[in-house]
Amino acid sequence: MRSSSQISLPKSENNQQSPVSKSSVTAPQRASGGFALIDSLLRHGVEHIFGYPGGAILPIYDDLYKIEATGTVQHILVRHEQGASHAADGYARATGKVGVCFGTSGPGATNLVTGIATAYMDSIPMIVVTGQVPRASIGTDAFQETDIYGITLPIVKHSYVVRDAKDMARIVAEAFHIASTGRPGPVLIDVPKDVALEEFDYVPVEPGSIKLPGYRPTVKGNPRQINAAIQLIQESRRPLLYVGGGAIAANAHEEIKQLAELFNLPVTTTLMGIGAFDEHHPLSLGMLGMHGTAYANFAVTDCDLLICVGARFDDRVTGKLDEFASLAKVIHIDIDPAEVGKNRVPEVPIVGDVKNVLKDLLRRCKDANTKATPNQNQEWLNLINSWRQDYPLIVPHHADSISPQEVIVEVGTQAPQAFYTTDVGQHQMWAAQFLKNGPRRWISSAGLGTMGFGVPAAMGVKVAFPDDEVICISGDASFQMCLQELGTLAQYGINVKTLILNNGWQGMVRQWQEAFYGQRYSSSNMEVGMPDIELLAQAYGIKGMVITKREELADKIAEMLAHNGPVIVNVHVTRDENCYPMVAPGKNNSQMVGLPKPIPRTAVESISCSNCGTQNLPSHNFCGECGTKL
Repeated sequence: MRSSSQISLPKSENNQQSPVSKSSVTAPQRASGGFALIDSLLRHGVEHIFGYPGGAILPIYDDLYKIEATGTVQHILVRHEQGASHAADGYARATGKVGVCFGTSGPGATNLVTGIATAYMDSIPMIVVTGQVPRASIGTDAFQETDIYGITLPIVKHSYVVRDAKDMARIVAEAFHIASTGRPGPVLIDVPKDVALEEFDYVPVEPGSIKLPGYRPTVKGNPRQINAAIQLIQESRRPLLYVGGGAIAANAHEEIKQLAELFNLPVTTTLMGIGAFDEHHPLSLGMLGMHGTAYANFAVTDCDLLICVGARFDDRVTGKLDEFASLAKVIHIDIDPAEVGKNRVPEVPIVGDVKNVLKDLLRRCKDANTKATPNQNQEWLNLINSWRQDYPLIVPHHADSISPQEVIVEVGTQAPQAFYTTDVGQHQMWAAQFLKNGPRRWISSAGLGTMGFGVPAAMGVKVAFPDDEVICISGDASFQMCLQELGTLAQYGINVKTLILNNGWQGMVRQWQEAFYGQRYSSSNMEVGMPDIELLAQAYGIKGMVITKREELADKIAEMLAHNGPVIVNVHVTRDENCYPMVAPGKNNSQMVGLPKPIPRTAVESISCSNCGTQNLPSHNFCGECGTKL
């Protein structure tokens, strides 16, 4: 497999792929629409394309075949188009570049839909190219015709149907610009077969030359709002920094660290924000929300100032929305104005690129010598640290089985610098709780919660970073959603390690059925029909392993990591283990179940009214005696 490290691309400040000014393929004066597409992709620095051919997209693949022979681009043949979209997604999340995937018309295009929606929900930059029936056949119910433009309208940032081959280069340049700027997202380019075949006088469009008057994302924050935010931070005594995936997209981890340390701010992240702040740092509280740490959830319940950076107040974070951070004033920094005030109206809204806004905020603080006063937040931090000691994340050790948490902790200990992808379910939440990744090394479907994401996403990551360890944490149910991609791993020797936490269930479904549906386990038992992983791996020419005893866990994980090639490890874990803490639906974040001791009396209960002096107020929002807003 050709290593991506063999090609050196210039990088921009935000670590996204910088446009390259020329293709390594000389553009002819006359060219087909298919050539124009591939050449334009190369001009935008594309090195890898994930896809699957078919009738309508064959002209593009024919041009790709000729260009791929020059060594300037590599196509990765997946076994299902959904795998192509997830691989392009994983590639984009890990690199910060735009991922690219191909599929043909009809079922090929519709097979991409789940991956497009996954990328859209998590704001991942991606170019999706689909073949389409010839222009004259569009709308006639031709063989393998679907209106993929219409189907995907709600789940793309923008989309095109190329009606004239002369527009191809411009459309590709626009697509890259739209996908990678502002709030990132997937862009669809639907190419009719005859457009791909059509020859014309080809004039390349260089990256960065496109100007779209109607599309100008706000990247700099309003100075007055930034000053107002600084004032609120200075006045706060119980602040909390709440960091989402927007901080990852903006590569703002260094600015997050500087802000936290300047004002002594405890930091919690969303599932998408994992890696934006070093979880080994004493100010880190880990993830908050439904399966977040108890101390992060207590902190967000009791804080008096919530500084939201690149997050969107989604339901898995907030629990009962009207009781989420109900004591707090809110600063909300986000590049998407539609997200600011959508679920929670902030006192200080700041629209702009997270990195730019934080840089400006930090510069203003430096110029004014503004920082936390001695002991300003110390009482708050002491309270949080007491919660941290009293309500730690638990790693069970059962006498007769391996707990899933033990597996996560062991692999995290042996491969602390690896890229980790996950599928969706209990294993995903345990991985989020116990792995402590750096920026862009946590790759997980958050918004859509897509089972089957893990293995193909890991393929994309490994193709981008062939010299780094890439590990997929999966479950026995999720793994079977896209197991056909083992063929892709085998064909290209993509050295991905996959750990299956096998409890014989759709684990999260079973947990909810146990807690909320009277233990009626309807269609969630996966024990019967699970393939023999060793034999399955062998059938694909891949190393397969099984772990059943705690005594062999460490050695076999070491063996997995040492093997030079893809490995699938089937780890039999405790069958009825539940993922805790857990915020039940309709409850606020402090009302968690599965804690090691009762919920404490918190800062909420000790607040007094500044107007009448009433102690231990029961309301989070106003004094019940005199009506003063707290």
